[in-house]
Amino acid sequence: MSKGTPATQALTRAKVAFELLEYDYVSGQAQIGLHAAEAIGWDPSRVLKTLMVEVDGRPCCAVVPSGASLSMKRVASAFGGKSAQMMDPAKAERLTGMHTGGISPFGQKKRVPTAFEAGAMAAERIVLNGGKRGLMVVVTPADALEVSGGKAAALAAD
Repeated sequence: MSKGTPATQALTRAKVAFELLEYDYVSGQAQIGLHAAEAIGWDPSRVLKTLMVEVDGRPCCAVVPSGASLSMKRVASAFGGKSAQMMDPAKAERLTGMHTGGISPFGQKKRVPTAFEAGAMAAERIVLNGGKRGLMVVVTPADALEVSGGKAAALAAD
């Protein structure tokens, strides 16, 4: 029996109920989150992507619907900073211990401040990466916030 991923282990340790969904990950996809949503048959507004960013040089985690783009101004504001930028993928992989396309807000090697797009948190259940490419977890928004230590904030561009 597999011991799971750091993300599923974090959910299990927190005694959070979750469902696993798997799909065939295709590398090189421009919109990995949208590909995942289509592959698992879920509405893209409820399938969230995890993006690692830097706010005033500090690492942070921003989680938005798969079809949304980040507003760097909103991201900076959500984390109490002046400027934000995407983190280099290699740096994100080292920091989280997960590969891009498989980064989850749960079970990261180094816990960083995390924020979820507030508009996505009204759904009954949301889908997030499960810590490896091709693996997704279904959780409630409240559980996602609790396990990640995150908060809800406006992050997406209009």
